[in-house]
Amino acid sequence: MTELRVCTVGAGYFARFHHEAWSEEPRAHLAAVCDADADRAEAFARRFGAPRAYTDAAAMIEAERPDIVDIVTPPHTHRALVALCAEAGVDAICQKAFTRSLEEARETAALAEAAGIRLVVHENFRFSPWYREIRRLLSQGRLGRLYQATFRLRPGDGQGPRAYLDRQPYFRTMERFLVHETAIHLVDVFRFLLGEPVSVWADLRRLNPAVAGEDAGLFVLDHGDGLRALFDGNRLSDHSAANRRLTLGELTLEGERGSLRLDGDGRLLMRPFGSNDEASHRYPWQDRGFAGGAVAALQAHVVAHILDGAAVENTAADYLANLAVEDAIYRSAAEGRRIPLARDAAPG
Repeated sequence: MTELRVCTVGAGYFARFHHEAWSEEPRAHLAAVCDADADRAEAFARRFGAPRAYTDAAAMIEAERPDIVDIVTPPHTHRALVALCAEAGVDAICQKAFTRSLEEARETAALAEAAGIRLVVHENFRFSPWYREIRRLLSQGRLGRLYQATFRLRPGDGQGPRAYLDRQPYFRTMERFLVHETAIHLVDVFRFLLGEPVSVWADLRRLNPAVAGEDAGLFVLDHGDGLRALFDGNRLSDHSAANRRLTLGELTLEGERGSLRLDGDGRLLMRPFGSNDEASHRYPWQDRGFAGGAVAALQAHVVAHILDGAAVENTAADYLANLAVEDAIYRSAAEGRRIPLARDAAPG
């Protein structure tokens, strides 16, 4: 096999980033698009060069016999769609939020494992060029012993009675919102950069009465050896950036040799310990697609895994570790205490 035959399910707001990336991937062919709305499915098929459009995912999978299905739909649909892929013996990529709960995620991962299909969660933040570069710099020891990482999420899209209606209206009805839908990205980033946490403490709150779930909050991950990661999220506040959705906020890492800061424009700024001067750290990236091409990078990563046998990140089984942390965050906020994280608990 030299090229993957790809079908997609979902033609909503974020799906355009997936389809743009598939249309540009040289080793994939977009065979069909499916959406419950026939007009949207047809429009996406025309826009991104897919020969056919469907409104029924099962019919599409049976007719098209794809190598992989890319699921770009809301979380409540994911288990059933993965089950369709499992029944057909077709590999899948599934958007986050992966499912609605840790229990449902475990069931969904088990479905894929029992069917012997690949199932990768589309957790794309770690594929943003700035996080790949930060990991490279940390692996070189550029900051020495690391003391703390702090991410301040400030997209500024959550104010007022019409919050989220124009882009992703289902956000408004999610009973678990900030952490389940958004901060899960940073849970994964912290694990990618810092390793596995051993405990979590959290405080969550709702500021906009127009939404059902929490839209602001803090949590602290203990990564052992004195290293802490702080997430400080508020969807109603913004940050300085030409495009506030590029990074969604700002990250600072502090270590014995200095600090490294990611700003809202994707720049990396380094300041040696004892100095008052930050210097720009240049690295290659392009402002394209979502988050510096993170969607395209993840999809190319999966293509390389299937066609070349390259290692793969974010399999559903591995991703359960993120959801175990998420579950502990909500328990910590509800119970007002630090929650230990068993290192072997997630895959169970």
